[in-house]
Amino acid sequence: MIPSFDVRVPDIRRVGLDRPWEWLAAGWRDMLRAPAISLAFGLILAVAGALLSVGLWLADLVYLVLPFAAGFMIVGPFMGLAFYEVSRRHAAGEPISFSSVALAITRNPRHFGVMGFILLLILLTWVRIGAMIFMLYWGMDPPPLHDLIVHTFLRSESLPFLAFGTAVGALFAGLTFAVTAVSIPMMLDRRVDVLTAIVTSVRVVRHNPAVMLFWAVLIVLFTGVGIATLFLGLIVVLPLIGHASWHAYQDLVLVGPAAAPAGADPVGPGFIAPSGTR
Repeated sequence: MIPSFDVRVPDIRRVGLDRPWEWLAAGWRDMLRAPAISLAFGLILAVAGALLSVGLWLADLVYLVLPFAAGFMIVGPFMGLAFYEVSRRHAAGEPISFSSVALAITRNPRHFGVMGFILLLILLTWVRIGAMIFMLYWGMDPPPLHDLIVHTFLRSESLPFLAFGTAVGALFAGLTFAVTAVSIPMMLDRRVDVLTAIVTSVRVVRHNPAVMLFWAVLIVLFTGVGIATLFLGLIVVLPLIGHASWHAYQDLVLVGPAAAPAGADPVGPGFIAPSGTR
């Protein structure tokens, strides 16, 4: 017998293209309310990224730095768990401490574990494919570190490599973004199972394509700037994006059942509320 799954996802809101700026503003306010905790976790993640890059350089695996930098954005939503918990506690009026935030994973450990495994599998697959693409174009003799940027980005013969690598990376990034756009904050907030959270996240992206594409571009740009500043910018960028992602979830996924207001666009078991309604 083939098992059937009855996934009951909450109602979703369709929002305007200006909302990502509101999420960032709200995220900035959350960061200022708990600067020590937010920046401490930002520092931990930035140092982890820097140590990984240094380790790859020392191991003479510099060609893996770019795939791992892109992979940083794959596992980023899961690493934002601490920031989601800070914002959740602010909204709920609960006290905030380093230990309570660090133990946020205990709110839904089994399903967070499944989600972590999914993201790790995507990351390892991407890194493996990224390395294969690099070797396909450069062979077993990659360019030295001091020439890596020139060989990779500034020579015409590198265009096929960049185009193909970017296309494959975009595929992985798009898949990850659709799966994690609101799923992890939702699992933290409502303690739902991983399947319900993923289906909800995919529906959010599907019914807000322009807004979520804009939000994804902002995340990539902010994270890219953070990495380009030798990971120092990530100390601020990661908390900002993490807190903002919580507010994106709150804005896009309705809390509890609600009747569709006049003019709402019914979709599936729920409805898509027009921008500006709560």
